[in-house]
Amino acid sequence: MTQLLLKIFIKGDPAEKNNRGKCGTLAAIVGVLSNLLLFIIKFLAGTLSGSVSMIADAFNNFSDMGSSIVTMLGFKLASKPADPEHPFGHGRMEYMSAALVSLLIMLVGFELLTESATKLSDPTVPEAGLLPIILLAVSILIKLWMAIFNRKVGKLIDSSALKATSQDSLNDCISTAAVLGVAIFCRVMPSIAFVKYLDPIVGILVAIFILYSGFLNLRDTLDPLIGLAPDGETVDNIKRVVMSEPDFLGIHDMIVHNYGPGRGFVSLHVEVSATGDILVLHEKIDQCERDIKKATGIEAVIHMDPIVTDDEEVNLAKARLCEKITEIDPKFTIHDFRMVKGEKQNNLIFDVCVPSDCRLTHKQIKAAIRALATEINETYQCVITIDNDFSGGKH
Repeated sequence: MTQLLLKIFIKGDPAEKNNRGKCGTLAAIVGVLSNLLLFIIKFLAGTLSGSVSMIADAFNNFSDMGSSIVTMLGFKLASKPADPEHPFGHGRMEYMSAALVSLLIMLVGFELLTESATKLSDPTVPEAGLLPIILLAVSILIKLWMAIFNRKVGKLIDSSALKATSQDSLNDCISTAAVLGVAIFCRVMPSIAFVKYLDPIVGILVAIFILYSGFLNLRDTLDPLIGLAPDGETVDNIKRVVMSEPDFLGIHDMIVHNYGPGRGFVSLHVEVSATGDILVLHEKIDQCERDIKKATGIEAVIHMDPIVTDDEEVNLAKARLCEKITEIDPKFTIHDFRMVKGEKQNNLIFDVCVPSDCRLTHKQIKAAIRALATEINETYQCVITIDNDFSGGKH
């Protein structure tokens, strides 16, 4: 069914970048229509049986319909091209719409919790006929299909909003199954004393479940807005492209920016030999930027750092210091290493890349490295610049 809908409404390959907004809009429209149908089904079932948990579940689907409308607007705004005020485009609007959907889910969960708790003080046994039970069973099948549909489209276009919607649909299947279980139990054993408490209790549990799922979705969608570290695969792919050029000796200070799905930017420093032809190296760096774009879809800006490679004393000092600083933290790395030689002391000038989880202060790090350098050679004096590792420790 998913492939059929994509084939009917999306021209060309749905995975293409220019079809991303169309796929998201299609998924949102399917969500609006499906959730409207589910709301009618469950509200009818709840009205016929007098079940507060069924009506609560119905309004959960009504909120999902509103969420689908928000998602559709989010895709529409995210697909807007860049303008002078927003030179990186509007891609983060998709993350914002996903966060708003999560807040709506939590709001509905709170309302359902209040209503079910009130019902608990004056409980009644729902009159669960055969029709409401059949309607609930059908709604579970519809919601399960929606979960599969949104998951497939979400993976196809790498959409956090649709992935969150898919998870919400699965949550709805679980909550509706609980409501269905109560309806069946009340129909089979209506005379048991505690049966009248089952409906509001399950309503409360469903509400708590909705609140929790909304919180998890909100947490996941806020990460890219706050500034999430790039995934290891992206970092490895960029590094692989860069280091495939023999004249590039090292890579550091990589910063990956995410301005929405398909709108990635990376800046990094590449080490080259100080004796190399600068025009040739510049041409290779330009080509490397194009190769990164082709391999990962990320726009790249590369800074060239010339380093001395033919001075054995400098190379030995760097190698020994690189080995020593792992005693402080195995994740520490050194780059932009230079040596200024003097009669009584040799100044070692370099940057140290520090992982974000390091608990030492910059002052403590510098003092520890200077002590290690003195152990190697008492003439070594260090001039240290501390860099933060913005790649999340993945390079």
